[in-house]
Amino acid sequence: MNEKKAKALLNFKKAQTHISKIMTMIENDEYCVDIMQQNLAVMGLLKSAQQSIMEGHLNSCFKDAMKTNDEDKQQKMIKEILVVSNWANR
Repeated sequence: MNEKKAKALLNFKKAQTHISKIMTMIENDEYCVDIMQQNLAVMGLLKSAQQSIMEGHLNSCFKDAMKTNDEDKQQKMIKEILVVSNWANR
């Protein structure tokens, strides 16, 4: 596992812990703003994980595809990046 995926995995594990806490907070009818703060923390962790995975992909798979003379492979990679970027910006 490369450094970027390891960082993403750590953020996913932290987010999972926060989500469990949020669920308990909701079950215990805790203060809404406190719940929203925890939710924002999860969103930040997930965004950071996404960024790490994207950076790793661009520096490995994408870079390798761009070095080839295979135009179809290059175009496929570009389209994939655009699709994922559009998903992230929704």
